[in-house]
Amino acid sequence: MTEPANLFDGTTLAGWAFKTRRDGAWIPASEHNWTVVADARPGGEENRELIPQAGIGAFANGARGRTADIHTTIEHGSCELHVEFLIPAKSNSGVYLMGQYEIQVVDSYGLADCDLKSGSCGGIYARWVEETKLPYDGHPPLLNASQPSGEWQSFDVTFHGPRFDGYGRKIANARFERVLFNGTLIHRDVECTGPTRGSWKPIDVARGPLRLQGDHGPVAYRNVRMRQLD
Repeated sequence: MTEPANLFDGTTLAGWAFKTRRDGAWIPASEHNWTVVADARPGGEENRELIPQAGIGAFANGARGRTADIHTTIEHGSCELHVEFLIPAKSNSGVYLMGQYEIQVVDSYGLADCDLKSGSCGGIYARWVEETKLPYDGHPPLLNASQPSGEWQSFDVTFHGPRFDGYGRKIANARFERVLFNGTLIHRDVECTGPTRGSWKPIDVARGPLRLQGDHGPVAYRNVRMRQLD
């Protein structure tokens, strides 16, 4: 089996691109606040900002985290993914497999297991009915494995992209075979009947980039590694 590929070499954002939402459409972003950093720590009012430390090894989306989404220039289908993230208090981001299926990143430390939702950290985010403004088909994590804000945390994901026949008809849904959050199993064999809310495209596709959300709050990422399975 091939070794996982490092999607971020620790020194530059080569191999990554940027998109932002404008007038209901996702378009390439001409400006953004993502930079390479050595590390980051919470700061500012109520520790809700992210203060970067100069150097290499990680990348972050600015103190306030209101910028474009970042995504790989390569596309993937089924894969194994390892990614590490750090957020300050009350912040929010997301890891989108294929740009379409989101694992939520949010400050959920201390939340009781019985109160977990698809919007809790590690949740597979819900789909959305625009007409009724109601979510559906979301999957909360099995338990809360969150660490306190300001600490590095990790996801290890085994993901299978949707499959299509020779006529382009979908014959299998996207599926999260397994998700580990900080080494703890939080999902097993979870199917997505379609793209989660916030997806770039409204329908399932065969391949897409790894996408990291950049407009919902400050976040840093590092050690992004992927082994493609198809």
